[in-house]
Formats: sequence, structure tokens, C-alpha cells
Amino acid sequence: MDYELRGKTAIVTGGGGGLGATISERLMKEGVNVVIADVKSTPETDRWIEKMNESSESRACMVITDVSKEEQIDRLFDTALAEFGQVDIVVNNAGIWPSAYVREMQADAFRRTLDINLIGPFLLCKRMANYCIENGRKGKIVNMVSQAAFHGSTSGHAHYAASKAGLVGFTISLAREVAPYGINVNAVAPGIMETPMIMESLKDPVKKEAYLNRIPLRKVATTEDVASIVLFLTGSQSDYMTGATLDATGGMLMR
Repeated sequence: MDYELRGKTAIVTGGGGGLGATISERLMKEGVNVVIADVKSTPETDRWIEKMNESSESRACMVITDVSKEEQIDRLFDTALAEFGQVDIVVNNAGIWPSAYVREMQADAFRRTLDINLIGPFLLCKRMANYCIENGRKGKIVNMVSQAAFHGSTSGHAHYAASKAGLVGFTISLAREVAPYGINVNAVAPGIMETPMIMESLKDPVKKEAYLNRIPLRKVATTEDVASIVLFLTGSQSDYMTGATLDATGGMLMR
């Protein structure tokens, strides 16, 4: 399938590992230049980016970014423009998943979760929307949310669920605002996925079985499963979709 993405530029936050890394790789295979934003770089990440650049006609670069800081979001966006001359796609994937039950939760932990999972996407979406409108450009924004936005949390992640529920509402509101300018804003809601955040739990057969019992398809998602849906939302086939949240949960959100 040709997503008609060749020559475009994407910013992927949290792109240095897990789902973000898979999204970055899939975009590069489609000929997209990718600016990867993450809070830190490692020798492994540097080698991975170097390898992608050697094997692809498109290019990737990394910008160390705390997405909760507006000045760092501006630096990220300005770097993308300086490197590639344009920004066509934004994938707000960076996020944290702290654990604490509400009765023990610290207010600072709640605020930090909102700062990264909700304020960060707001800041980058705002910059992207203004850039597209001021330059008469169309654009695609994809916000990564979660099934927890709809089901809440029973396992000590109320702050995470709240941040993702807020991001769903923000996605719809922004989509309504910018639709007249040809900017599509959608979200993807993964469920249980094989990422570093959850792999330790999946090693426990009892916990893994408990997870599988919650998934109608009886399969924990791979990052490839979810990245394929993200890729669709960045391509031309999704031009008539905006304000939608796609279920990438194996049926957990079935309704």
C-alpha cells in the first residue's frame, strides 16, 4: 500500500524506544524524514539511528526533549524545520506510566503525569497547528491515548488514565478547530502491548494470563500491530478522518 508519504517530515515524541521507535522505523520505510524526540540518548539509540540512516533513502535525527517544557518543544520544532525545511506529521507518543493508588498518590506525581502525557501533546499540537495555518499547509497529527482513557484504571494508574482521557477530549476539540484548514487530528488507543513498560509483568505467567483474559483476541499487541494503525492515520487514506480515536486494543474497547 502506498501511503503517499515520501518526502514528508514527521516529528515523533518518545521515538527512541518501544512503540515510538517502531513508528519511526515504519515512517522511514515509507520515505519520511523523522525527527525523534526523547528525554535521553544512549549509545544503542545512536547506533540504531545511524543504522536507519544507512539503510534508508530518508533521514532521521534525534533532539533531546522534555515535552513538558515549551521552550524545548520550540527547539524541537525549529530543529525539524532547519534540518528538513518542513513538518507534515506529528505523532505525540511520549508518555509516562507511574504506579500508585490514589490514596497514596503524591500530588507532584499526578502533576508530572499530566505535564508529560497531556501538556506535552498540547504544546506540540499548538506549534504544529500555528505552523500549518500560517504557511497554508495541511498536516496530520496523531495522539497516542489508551484504553485506560475509557475504562479507567484498577491497578494504580489513575493519573495515567486521567491524562489520556484528557488527551482524547483535547484531540476532538483541536480537530474541530483546525478541520477548516486541512489539518487532521486523530488518536490511537492501544491496550496491552509488548513495550518495556509492561514486559516485566508479561514474564509472570499468572499476570500474563490475567492480561489475556481481558483481550477478546487473546493476544498482547506488538508495537508493529499498533504502528500500522498510526501509519494509516498519517497517510492519504485517512484524509477524510478527523477527531477519531481508533481502537488498537484487540477488542478491549469493543462497544
